[in-house]
Amino acid sequence: MTTPPSAPPASSDQAVWDRVLILHAQVERHLAQALQRQHGIGLSEFRALADLARAEDGELRMQELADRIGLGQSSVTRLVGRLDAAGFAYKDLCPADKRGVYAVITDEGRQRYNAARTTYAEVLSSALNTAGTDPAIAGTVQALRSSL
Repeated sequence: MTTPPSAPPASSDQAVWDRVLILHAQVERHLAQALQRQHGIGLSEFRALADLARAEDGELRMQELADRIGLGQSSVTRLVGRLDAAGFAYKDLCPADKRGVYAVITDEGRQRYNAARTTYAEVLSSALNTAGTDPAIAGTVQALRSSL
């Protein structure tokens, strides 16, 4: 009977990345739960509203929005559809190029974002503080915070 080969040891880059992913998953879970519970929006919706609120004229091309929040084109189309149904954003055609589609934040979307961003900041800080007490990822939290 032969012994199966053991897995090669993780490289230091892989080990660091694994800790980053664990931290990311923990923080994202806390943020998503708080935003949904307190403001009725998901994390992707919050991030889209944040990018739109910061954009010049409160609008971004759909592809640029997709790139900024890390979604594919079809996913961002569905996301903006949900924001539109909630009255937080709408799609608009570029007057110069009818193929260009923009997502545009509404006043109500800007208000929802402004209400939710304090929750986001507080929960983010709390989640990082909590993660900083876990010996497995405390160094990662410390490294991220000290790099700012």
